[in-house]
Amino acid sequence: MRNPNRRSPLNNKLNHFRVVFSQSQLEQAGQITCNRSHAYYDLCSIDGPTLLEPITSTLYALDPIISTQQPIWLKTRPYPRKWDKGVMSKVKELTLTSAPHSTQCEVKHNTPALVFSVGGDGFVPLFITINSLFYNQDVTLYAEILAQFSHYPIIDIKKEPQLVFVIRKLDVGRAILNKKEVIKAIEEVGFDVNVLYPTTTHTSMARAFKLVHSSHAMLEVHGAGLTHMLFLRPRAVLVQLVPIGVDLPLNISFKGPAKNLGLECMDYKVKTKESSLAEIYGANDLVLKNPDAYVNGNYSNMRVYMRTQNLKLDIVRFK
Repeated sequence: MRNPNRRSPLNNKLNHFRVVFSQSQLEQAGQITCNRSHAYYDLCSIDGPTLLEPITSTLYALDPIISTQQPIWLKTRPYPRKWDKGVMSKVKELTLTSAPHSTQCEVKHNTPALVFSVGGDGFVPLFITINSLFYNQDVTLYAEILAQFSHYPIIDIKKEPQLVFVIRKLDVGRAILNKKEVIKAIEEVGFDVNVLYPTTTHTSMARAFKLVHSSHAMLEVHGAGLTHMLFLRPRAVLVQLVPIGVDLPLNISFKGPAKNLGLECMDYKVKTKESSLAEIYGANDLVLKNPDAYVNGNYSNMRVYMRTQNLKLDIVRFK
């Protein structure tokens, strides 16, 4: 195990390059500061508890005093070539603000956090910056690589929210007929989609666990595959696509256990036009419009909805 207090020879050699800033181009509002005086890079900071919202690349100052004032917004592109407009245009912009937020912390760190963009010529400036600002102290880095700069895991804020889409086979009923369009719609609203086919021949238990546990949300048509929700982390979102006529087993089988697991539950209830029952039993209004009366406690009638119904989702409504 490495000694976190041990200074490397490279650190000692570079110590005389410690960063000193002038105050000529200082933007400051309470605990949020951006110093833009350096020719190569800006240095922005939040002095105090901070929440990172990775989807919008926004850092929220959590100080209750400044949060009651008029919100301020400072923007920066964390890369040491700000004179190069072509390169900087490809660097993701970060926002630092004191505005209110509704996001909850999923992971908490007790160390300072350094947010930067990875580039071929940014490593040495980054090393100098870390050891200038956080001398003899570890930091939490938000980046793709460079684990040698810190004893803590590297966090990549470019990763999109993960959603696992559990897909049923066509021959077992309640399959989604336009799954490619559904996947595209999910990606368009900001999710990175992982598809899971829960069969013994396609997916091992270990792989299923890895896919589901790393996801922020899980989507599936009501069915046995929803038992994979056991692998979701608390506060993940479980989305059930609810075909016509399955409300009773839906509530009994999964909604209660999901809440006990600390999951957020959402239901997408299929309309008649989205169900293939309209084609198979189109003349039977009882089947389509009053499933409870049609089933009437008879599970063999329930099989009409469980085994012969496939779905073609209205993409606009689904999004």
